Amino acid sequence: MTIDEIAKTNGQEGIVPVSQELDWLINLFKRAKEKRASDLHLRVPSPPVLRIDGEVVPQQDLPDLTSADIKDAFSHITTPEQKEAFDRELELDFFVDIPGLSRFRVNALRQRGSISLAFRIVPLEVPSIDGLGLPPILKELAVKRRGLILITGPTGGGKTTTLAAMVNHLNENCQRNIVTIEDPIEYAHRNKKSLIAQRNLGADTKSFSVALKHALRHDVDTIVVGEIRDPDTINAAIMAAETGHTVFGTVHTVDAIRSIDRVVDICPAEQRRQLRFQLSNAIEAILSQMLLPRIGGGQVAAFEIVIANGAVRDIIREERTAELPRHIDLSSRDEGMQTMDQALAELVRNGVVLRREALARSSNPHQLIRLLRDAD
Repeated sequence: MTIDEIAKTNGQEGIVPVSQELDWLINLFKRAKEKRASDLHLRVPSPPVLRIDGEVVPQQDLPDLTSADIKDAFSHITTPEQKEAFDRELELDFFVDIPGLSRFRVNALRQRGSISLAFRIVPLEVPSIDGLGLPPILKELAVKRRGLILITGPTGGGKTTTLAAMVNHLNENCQRNIVTIEDPIEYAHRNKKSLIAQRNLGADTKSFSVALKHALRHDVDTIVVGEIRDPDTINAAIMAAETGHTVFGTVHTVDAIRSIDRVVDICPAEQRRQLRFQLSNAIEAILSQMLLPRIGGGQVAAFEIVIANGAVRDIIREERTAELPRHIDLSSRDEGMQTMDQALAELVRNGVVLRREALARSSNPHQLIRLLRDAD
């Protein structure tokens, strides 16, 4: 069976297995896995590059790639339909699957007349909250019966992995009907206690907002939105949360303040006052995360956690989001809230990350220094 014939059997998920003719590429995938890399980059003129613990690391022991190398790789890992889409759009997102090794989310684009490929490594097993060392309160949030829970952070900051771990916890502990809307699907969930339908943007549905509205007619309990990025999706997510469903969504922002403002400001000015009111009622929590290099290798996530108590809802409703960090700082840790600086300080005190790494990522280094000094 040719690679294209095999690909047709995987068309519904857009997963293409890698041909055995590309041993050099499979060996690169194995190297990336062994070195615990998060990404593999193929680009000319350069040797293959791995992203390890957040840093790009050229594999200097390997020869520079040629345009022909990358074109050949691209030709073998894509279907005819994908090739046609790439020729038309000059961009392409898809998956390749290496049985027994890993799945890879691939982005292809053109640069300087050649193809550039970026592979994101997606483990075959869905991660757990405990396995990732995430805050225990995420277990409580995962099984919420209603409300909107936002997971925010920069691109590549681990939001998708955190969300997958929360869905996995819900799946293992509750009997719910779950619908996910993703672009693209990364972690493949299996039904455990819950029933899960995973929809791929483009292949299974035309938009997040349309899929959200139809999910409500699918006897759904929990909806997972891969990205909240336009007014229609925001309004549909809030409506679903207001009508007794749990909605998880990701937003590309760096902290809780910017997350709230981003959600509101995406909408037209005349809708923002009403939207703030609705958001203040629907929101249950905001989790803002970043990844830092762990002492000894690997990465660890630090979280700013906002739980929507009465004061937080008032702050959102009354456009006083600038007061949010001080409110979190003064709140009882028993509520589960913490600022990013509190999270960073704890990681430093516990010997998980270096002080300089925490300070480099803090939005308020003087505050972080004070927290570390007070703990000495």
